[in-house]
Amino acid sequence: MKSVFSFFLGMLATAEAVLIWLILFLGFDMGFLASSGISILAGFLTFYGVKFVSDYRFLKKNRLTRKEYAYIQKNLQEAKKKLTRLQKSFFSVRTMGAFKQLYELNRLVKRMYSIVKKDPRRFYQSERFFFYHLDSVVEISERYARLAAQPVKNDQIYLSLKETQSTLEDLNESIKKDIYHVLSTDVDELQFELDVAKHSLKKLEYHPLDDERSTKE
Repeated sequence: MKSVFSFFLGMLATAEAVLIWLILFLGFDMGFLASSGISILAGFLTFYGVKFVSDYRFLKKNRLTRKEYAYIQKNLQEAKKKLTRLQKSFFSVRTMGAFKQLYELNRLVKRMYSIVKKDPRRFYQSERFFFYHLDSVVEISERYARLAAQPVKNDQIYLSLKETQSTLEDLNESIKKDIYHVLSTDVDELQFELDVAKHSLKKLEYHPLDDERSTKE
């Protein structure tokens, strides 16, 4: 999303620079070099000025420092490379069982990545995933794909495949727990809002006039 914003911001700054150059060069008969210098400077200031304000608001909203955000982005970039490796393993398998298992792992890993990409602050709740579970999933999936691709399999390979499948199933459950842990704050907030709404509805169901009517009767 930020890359799209940077692209359009760059286009806006370029258009502004061209417009200023035309005004200065054609409208005010300013020299070519002077017009070019001022227009480039104006475009530069617009691009980085708007970007600075946008980044500041984004960091403030997510309660992050620039150093923390740079650290999170670095880890997300490394995670994206691991996602690519995991996808290669997924597309290299040929058996239906392996395909389903790696498809589910890919889906869960992408889900976690997208959650943190959208809300970087959640990275600190998902460190176990990024520093342990993701590495394990990628390495074991690659091993699984290599074993499953062997044209001739002996008892030892079948045993290794079975053990690897079991380990991947455990990792599948671990990543589900990681995702739930990251989203647990949202679940708690939603439950609180539901409790408040229920309490408000109960208060609306009670009306003081009902007590007055019952007293008169």
